[in-house]
Amino acid sequence: MTAPVASREEDDAVYRRQGFGTRLGLTAPFGLLIVDFVNGFADPGSFGGGNIAEAIQATTGLLAQARARRWPVAHSRIVFADDASDANVFSLKVPSLLKLTEQSPLSAIVPQLAPREGELVVRKTVPSAFFGTGLAPWLTQRGVSTLVVAGTTTSGCVRASVIDAMSFGFRPVVLSDCVGDRALPPHDANLFDMDQKCADVMTMAALFDGLGGEVGAERTG
Repeated sequence: MTAPVASREEDDAVYRRQGFGTRLGLTAPFGLLIVDFVNGFADPGSFGGGNIAEAIQATTGLLAQARARRWPVAHSRIVFADDASDANVFSLKVPSLLKLTEQSPLSAIVPQLAPREGELVVRKTVPSAFFGTGLAPWLTQRGVSTLVVAGTTTSGCVRASVIDAMSFGFRPVVLSDCVGDRALPPHDANLFDMDQKCADVMTMAALFDGLGGEVGAERTG
């Protein structure tokens, strides 16, 4: 016999009863991490699809706000060696990732989100932007408490980065309209799960409403 499918309201009630979903709050200083918004993930013919294009478009406004507020900004890219000498279990599972090399246009950050001088670009060969990189100490040196996260894919590299951000002691805020996935069911499921366990999930508008309308008007709490 097939088990009955619970409604979203019933799921929410179970998580609340068990103590999940406590809000982390918006505590300054803030930083921004943009995960893997590169050409290959913007292209449905390569690694893209779903709502990734819309998330990239929304993130252009987010990045402009972050720069105006002088937040530390970090970007990540998947970059494998030209000769695949650093191939790993991730690329064994998804061999097409080996196309993402330093000089490949597929691995270049999309032009509308191109990094500026002083912004960190993390190169990685695994899902998390933190694993085996200098991202955590870079953020710590700049005093970041709350890390705002955008990028792709919600169910993969975004989620892995958010879990590691929490593990390193940062308070992750995932912007639901600034993250995307090639399919919407895993996008929605992972937003729900991250919101319950390791991050605050909100829209970009809700974030900046919480921080105040004026650039630089940030609050703690």
